[in-house]
Amino acid sequence: MMAGNLWRGALALAVTLILAGCESFSTGSLQMPDIFDRSGSDEVVVKRQIPFPADEYARLEKTGTSAVQGRLTYTTSDGQTLVGGGETVSVAPATRYAAEAADVALSGRKIEPADPRAREYTHYAKTDGNGYFVVRGIPAGVFYVAGSVLLPGGESRSPIIIKQIELGKGQTRDVDLSR
Repeated sequence: MMAGNLWRGALALAVTLILAGCESFSTGSLQMPDIFDRSGSDEVVVKRQIPFPADEYARLEKTGTSAVQGRLTYTTSDGQTLVGGGETVSVAPATRYAAEAADVALSGRKIEPADPRAREYTHYAKTDGNGYFVVRGIPAGVFYVAGSVLLPGGESRSPIIIKQIELGKGQTRDVDLSR
């Protein structure tokens, strides 16, 4: 029993040290890309049907004491696993506005950019060279964690990878952001 606890503690420390090289960005004024509209510029852009729900967002906290950590990877159709090194991962509140964008993105289409007010509630992180990320300062609630990986050749990206999670106050959640 004690050996198991020591092993888990050593593993937690190793993961923390690995993730320490990841960059975490706050919300607000940073001009980070909207993860849901990262497709090619020649695609037809889907118009949002849901207007920005200012009242729904006004009830949300912008910052908190929770965190999300994990790794971004994509497995190609031929079985090659690509690591999402140097990529942006976003953590956005799971509102009906964000759900519409996620549905469109998951269908392989591009949606028009998000209202800048929504980005004030979205948290971002840059993955390290091995695809690991940590996003800190997140409030409790339900969120979409999303990212994509640059494909070989550097001219196109993987399909969007989105996971929905729930965070409690002060909780750190591990997310396997892979597809």
